Amino acid sequence: MATTTDIRNGLCIEHNNDIVKIIDFSKFQVGRGSGKVWCKLKSTTSGRVVEHTFNSGATINEVRVERRKFQYLYPEDGGYALMNQETYDQISIPEEMVDNGKFLKEGDIVEVLYHGAKETILSVELPQTVELMITYCEPGLRGDTATNTLKPATVETGAEVRVPLFCEQGDKIKIDTATGAYMERVKK
Repeated sequence: MATTTDIRNGLCIEHNNDIVKIIDFSKFQVGRGSGKVWCKLKSTTSGRVVEHTFNSGATINEVRVERRKFQYLYPEDGGYALMNQETYDQISIPEEMVDNGKFLKEGDIVEVLYHGAKETILSVELPQTVELMITYCEPGLRGDTATNTLKPATVETGAEVRVPLFCEQGDKIKIDTATGAYMERVKK
């Protein structure tokens, strides 16, 4: 058993007969009342995101989670094939368990979260950033730089990302997997 003081991003807890992962939280106090902890929770079974406010000091049921490294092999019908880095066992993961799976490239290493007691898969976490090559984008127009203008570009995995005008086909770019946003161009 834990309390609201133990809440942090990435913590898995039991909430409403489901195992949820805390995506975001903030602590606040209103007037003379006791403090509150606002949380954004993501269900590991359905993928739904809900908001919930706990009273400060309330008890929560923490779930023991194990992280295991897997290598992404290839896409399957409605999912992804992954291989355990230690045992070389292969598993199939449905698309719903992977956030922004469109940025996965063959050979990438991901972390699979397992329920410690039940040995069930809770979710799959991508690396914080990935480096992908631009396979198609329109050329930027000279003199179109008065503002921070972005253009659509398709990367090697087929995902579409908004990039600055100076990016061209064949450039390698760094992408934030949580937001899907362009971060920087990778030096060659």
